[in-house]
Amino acid sequence: MQIQQKMKKILIIEDNEDVRENTADILELAKYEVITAENGKVGVEKIKQHTPDLIICDIMMPELNGYDVLEIVSNTKSTRSIPFIFLTAKTEKRDMRKGMNLGADDYLTKPFEENDLLEAVHCRIQKNDFLKKEFSKDLKGFNEFIEEAAEFFDMEEFSKEFKTKLCKKRDILFREGTAANTLFFIESGTIKTYRTTESGKEFVTGLFKAGDFIGQLSLITDKGTYIDTATALKEAQVHEIPKADFMKLLHDNKVVSTKFINMISNDFIEMQEQLVSMAFASVRQKVAKTLLFLYNKEILTNKEDSSISIPREDFAGIIGTATETAIRMLTEFKEEGLISIGAGRKILIKDKKAIERIAIFN
Repeated sequence: MQIQQKMKKILIIEDNEDVRENTADILELAKYEVITAENGKVGVEKIKQHTPDLIICDIMMPELNGYDVLEIVSNTKSTRSIPFIFLTAKTEKRDMRKGMNLGADDYLTKPFEENDLLEAVHCRIQKNDFLKKEFSKDLKGFNEFIEEAAEFFDMEEFSKEFKTKLCKKRDILFREGTAANTLFFIESGTIKTYRTTESGKEFVTGLFKAGDFIGQLSLITDKGTYIDTATALKEAQVHEIPKADFMKLLHDNKVVSTKFINMISNDFIEMQEQLVSMAFASVRQKVAKTLLFLYNKEILTNKEDSSISIPREDFAGIIGTATETAIRMLTEFKEEGLISIGAGRKILIKDKKAIERIAIFN
């Protein structure tokens, strides 16, 4: 058991005074801070006042029953992530199923053993701490995630070290249609993914930077092959995570899976929205949207002057047009004073607000 750095706050909502006080005594002796409430209505008020780290709640109570309390907690943004344990004298399966369907994390039946209570509380708090913890977006952070997942949740041992691959500019990381056996984590550099159209043109499907994962969608497709091609836009260092480890993290434990999916999702929803909005935009709008996307996400940007360094053919691939068209549109933006072109054909945004207006209205 890990040493608790901060005393955890637990709210007990129970109308039976003996049960309420006995439960509080057990938890206080275990070094938890305990708050009590004699019914559901008072409990809801104390949740708002104290924001506990865990709630233990009876089901059959006056004022508000346990189901009502859980529904209020689950529908409130500031409290929905608080672990919730039902405490009840009933053992009927339908009651347990109703509680779990509403989102309860665990169930304790009265009378309970002291160890059962402490184990349930510790387990739920530990899992919630794991889900809330922010791991650094580098190899050290990912390894820390792996170590804690294995330690806390008795998962099978993972690879201790991941193979490192150094990619020079234009090196291919994987090709569309080849067997998908590896998830890649980018330590440094920039990777683009693209698909090749029937006419031989490249359609860019994503741009990824340090801290991103790539290849995850390909690993879970029925075909078992990469759905696009990945190449380095500039020198990159990536780490290879075997498919076997990926599948363990995805399926062996629900808590670990939830956290892992959040880690590897990158900005898929935002990227998907970006691609969809691009599909129905004019070329001028696409140029504006792409410039803002690269600038805001700091992809291919120089820290010194925030300029964007991207080959014109790659820029054209993102907006889905010919390279000549992309160059012509960038020239128009330059002539309008929206951007400037520096040494090495770096793009420097000069009028961000005007570009934002074009992205939305023009």
